[in-house]
Amino acid sequence: QVQLVESGGGLVQAGDSLRLSCAVSGRTFSAYPMSWFRQTPGKEREFVAGINERGDNTHTPVSLKGRFTISRDNAKNTVYLQMNSLRPEDTAVYYCAAGRHWGPSLEDLLEYDYWGQGTQVTVSS
Repeated sequence: QVQLVESGGGLVQAGDSLRLSCAVSGRTFSAYPMSWFRQTPGKEREFVAGINERGDNTHTPVSLKGRFTISRDNAKNTVYLQMNSLRPEDTAVYYCAAGRHWGPSLEDLLEYDYWGQGTQVTVSS
C-alpha cells in the first residue's frame, strides 16, 4: 500500500503564494509519476500538474502554466506544488496522487491508484 498525506493548505489573499507538500510512504516513491489535482463542490476533479518518476519532466495545463510548478524530492519521498499569484478561482481541495505511467493519460483520473485525503486552499479576493 501507498499512503499520501498532503499539507500546506490554508486561507490566503489573492496574489499570495502557497506551497503544498505531499509526503508518500509505503513503497518506492521514485517508482511513481506524481500529480496534483483539485476539486470544488459539484465539479469534477481537475488535473493541475504532473511530474515523472525522476523529476526531470513535468506537465502543467496551459491555463496554469507560469503560476503553478510541481517538483519532487525523491530523497524525502515528497512532491510539492508551488502556487503563485493565487486567484479566488484557485479555491479548491487539492489532492496528490501516485500514478501508473508517465504518458498521454497523465490527466486521466483512472490512471491513479493512490490518493491523499486532500488539503483545502481558500483564496480570498
